Amino acid sequence: MTAPELFDPEAETRDLADQKRKDEPVYRKQIAYLFERSEFYRAKFREAGFKTPETVGGLDDLRHLPFTVKDELRASQAEHLPLGKQLAAPLEDVVRIYSTSGTSGTPLYIPVTRGDLDRWIHTSNRSYFAAGIRPHHRVVTTYNSGPFAAGAVHESMIALGVRMVPVGSGNTDRLITALSRFQVQAMPGTPSYFLYIAEAARARGIDPAACGIETLVAGGEPGGGEPEVRAQIEEAFNAKVHEVLGLGELSISMFGEGPEQDGMNFLARDYIHMELIDPETEEPLPFEDGVMGEPVYTHLMQEAAPLLRYRSRDHVTVSMVPIASGRTGPRIRCVGRTDDMLIVRGVNVFPSALREVINTFRPDVSGILLVCPKKKGVQQLPPLPVQVEAAEGTAPGPGLAQAIDREIRAKLLVTTKVELVPFNSLPRTDYKTKLVDYTDAVD
Repeated sequence: MTAPELFDPEAETRDLADQKRKDEPVYRKQIAYLFERSEFYRAKFREAGFKTPETVGGLDDLRHLPFTVKDELRASQAEHLPLGKQLAAPLEDVVRIYSTSGTSGTPLYIPVTRGDLDRWIHTSNRSYFAAGIRPHHRVVTTYNSGPFAAGAVHESMIALGVRMVPVGSGNTDRLITALSRFQVQAMPGTPSYFLYIAEAARARGIDPAACGIETLVAGGEPGGGEPEVRAQIEEAFNAKVHEVLGLGELSISMFGEGPEQDGMNFLARDYIHMELIDPETEEPLPFEDGVMGEPVYTHLMQEAAPLLRYRSRDHVTVSMVPIASGRTGPRIRCVGRTDDMLIVRGVNVFPSALREVINTFRPDVSGILLVCPKKKGVQQLPPLPVQVEAAEGTAPGPGLAQAIDREIRAKLLVTTKVELVPFNSLPRTDYKTKLVDYTDAVD
């Protein structure tokens, strides 16, 4: 008997028009729930001129509703302890309280009920199954159980029925021992941590390609979908990289990449509705092949802290071409995040885009970089300082830095000042790697 290729076939192959018809009554019920339970959204509705759930309308009317942004939620939590006016369920019904990392400000706390957590787990199981993880696999986890929402990955893996080797973050030596001793088949983690694990394993005389891994599930930061980064990871481990994407405020692993490795499928359907907008004009964009925009999300069944038209700040490219697995709906590649974006003389620059160019100079460079702006804020004057780490055992001359500058200018239309630094001099991490450092920036 052939093993199933889809975790939830009916949902994952559903026609988009059918999905919208299915979501319509659920969305209207969620709006009624917000009017009844969410003081935060009652105020937003009132301010926008909507007095009843009926006046809000349906999914076709979403574009007339206000956006929700992270700073609003932070302010609400700061002013109304412990979880802000957006808490819409009794506190005693909250079974987990996660938080964001706080890299772009004060951490945001994320409460979930048992039902919310179950929906997170079901969503992420669709994504992990798409990435090739199966119940018979031994899986080593690189995430702790908290405080970040990624900790729910552990519970999701248990629900999927895998054979767990829980290690968590902060102990790379123990992780490498687990990989070499137990020959695990799958490992979730961030792309930058995968590269660090491979580097650290080789330094200990262990070949990561001989550890038996078949599937690496890359999430938490851009990189898993960048061709050069993906090739570097796959070569190091002799394994396939499948990208996932979630947003702690909404759900873990809302997107998952199947065996085609051709973009991440939106697999939070039934539980979250997705729009696409132009991040500059804030006008809706169609889900068409090649369109670039910012996803905006609306919960359909959330209980603890539902979100309406939540701006992700991600910049994505959409693909709608049919794929062999039969999964329908938009697939995306994440180009970068507004939080990391810099503007150099009118040109938007994402560190991930710089990394893609720099990685074309491997094996002379390690692929690790750090953007060091001269002044605080998004707006920067050229040349943009970028530290690029040389490959292990190399001492490249100034010609390499100049060649990288020229290629960045040709590809991204941005003038940089690349400084080559020794191998292993830029920071590594077991979670998200910082790509922009304002330490020496002036106001």
